[in-house]
Amino acid sequence: MVGGIIGKKIGMTQVFGPNGTVVPVTVIQAGPCVVVQRKTSAKDGYEAVQLGFVEAKTPKRVTKPLRGHFEKTGGGTPPTRLLREFRVTAGDDLPVGTKVLVDLFAENEKIDVIGTTKGRGFAGFIKRHGFGGGRATHGSMFHRAPGSIGQSAFPSRVFPGTKMAGHMGVEQCTVKNLHVFRIDVEKNLLLVRGAVPGPNGGYVVIRKSK
Repeated sequence: MVGGIIGKKIGMTQVFGPNGTVVPVTVIQAGPCVVVQRKTSAKDGYEAVQLGFVEAKTPKRVTKPLRGHFEKTGGGTPPTRLLREFRVTAGDDLPVGTKVLVDLFAENEKIDVIGTTKGRGFAGFIKRHGFGGGRATHGSMFHRAPGSIGQSAFPSRVFPGTKMAGHMGVEQCTVKNLHVFRIDVEKNLLLVRGAVPGPNGGYVVIRKSK
């Protein structure tokens, strides 16, 4: 069985639990996905499947190498915008063209969600690294400054990796052990308790927690 699926973040909302409490959830369109390629240990050195995220609109512009890759499936699989690999066991029977749907998961299950964080542009020390800053009293001259970034006499340089201002966001982020609150099989929707990295409309990879 495949241990994960590709999805798209729809947005956040809130639903009511069985006891009437309000639960904040993130709505994710999990699938439908289709097996585009089956990799075996005999040919590729490991067991995995390559999934493609099927969307309502098929991409019009497809490169020749990618078009040829999809033609190897026999023509039954249309080109998809996003491809991801998932490890499987050797005995799993997942031929090319097999559909992977949201029923892969169950309610009250723990999952991991991998996404790309929102881009924040050039950010300062306080926002990017959570520096405390100086006192905000009158005349302190040290409100949102970084403080010392190195020594003066020796070694007289700034060490690589020092936390400084710079580009923030657009990084891969994994949120582990999220709780699957509800599943809508007909609409391929997954309601996950809590927040998921990335903007609305961003692609995410959902996998079963280890």
